[in-house]
Amino acid sequence: MRFTQGLKKNREFQEVYKNGVSRANKYFVMYVSENGRNVNCLGISVSKKVGNSVVRHRVKRLVKESYRLHEDVFNSGLNIVITARASAASITFSKVESAVLHLGRLHGIMKKTDIEDEKNSDSNHSFL
Repeated sequence: MRFTQGLKKNREFQEVYKNGVSRANKYFVMYVSENGRNVNCLGISVSKKVGNSVVRHRVKRLVKESYRLHEDVFNSGLNIVITARASAASITFSKVESAVLHLGRLHGIMKKTDIEDEKNSDSNHSFL
């Protein structure tokens, strides 16, 4: 089952930029707004500052794949736009993956898993 659709039109991106909340790390900026549906819409923006068309397309593919592999841990009903910074031009897939997940945690849009709950409860009890 596919949980995510693509943002294609400029006005869809502009709406997320205007109404969404942004968080950033070294490689990407993520804008998130609610869409009132039970599917996510993902848009990826890579400007010419990042590199030539080959580099830009590579960054887009890496971001899309890292999101696709982890789309089940993101909450649904969101419009998400990920904008690449110039530093993203030469990073590896593992760094892209960790950066996307880091931004998801910063926004608080990731579902809690049972394993994370156990780790958090175990660490909380160890201090008592």
